[in-house]
Amino acid sequence: MKIISAEERLKQQTGVKMAIFGGIGKTSLLKTLSEPTLCLDFEAGLLAVQDWLGDSISVRTWEDARDIACLIGGVNPASKSVYSQRHYDSAKAKFKDCDFSKYKCIFIDSITIASKICLAWCKNQPESFSDKSGKPDIRAAYGLLASEMSSWLNQFQHIPDKDVIFVGLLDQKADDYNKTSWIPQIEGSKTTVELPGILDEVISMVPMKGESGKLERKFICHTINANMYPAKDRSGCLNEIEDAHLGKLLAKIKKGK
Repeated sequence: MKIISAEERLKQQTGVKMAIFGGIGKTSLLKTLSEPTLCLDFEAGLLAVQDWLGDSISVRTWEDARDIACLIGGVNPASKSVYSQRHYDSAKAKFKDCDFSKYKCIFIDSITIASKICLAWCKNQPESFSDKSGKPDIRAAYGLLASEMSSWLNQFQHIPDKDVIFVGLLDQKADDYNKTSWIPQIEGSKTTVELPGILDEVISMVPMKGESGKLERKFICHTINANMYPAKDRSGCLNEIEDAHLGKLLAKIKKGK
């Protein structure tokens, strides 16, 4: 353990950890990034950005999602199982031809599908079945989902030198009184609640009328906003509404730091 001085801390290059929720156009944000970027493609949805010149890796299983998070995020010294040294060594042998060190940004498309893949995996684990009857225990499955998603997100949060961008769908819900609200579309309510506490930035990308009167995509960045979209700006550098350009947004946050 080492005490880090204020001078040392200010010299450190820390990455931004961010989630962006919206409808159409989330994947196209890749085109606004100039730094070396790897896309973790959970959706097989890169057709819209087929002219993008970055690298991608297709992720279809939760085991692969955990292995990649372990390799990029490194060993969690507090863990004896997932994200431990043993897990890291196993994942490194499995992905021996993959060099993740050259990337400055990890773009995860999308957390919505990642959570669905995770839930499907959780439902098939021994702890998701009743000890007495052997029948599926949905509450246990969702409890495991919450634990898995939290550990996975924290693994990315602790990467010191990379930007990590999660994108996902934005969902509109109505309560018993027909009052509507916007929430991230993620399996398991606990992950949705914990997300703002784990990541630096939570942003909603929504259509708004521009100066010309035409609809333009904009980033909503402040928690208190007119339509109560999910948002949080830990950096304190962003306006309530910003242009939907991810590269410029990251530059603004880092300049403010």
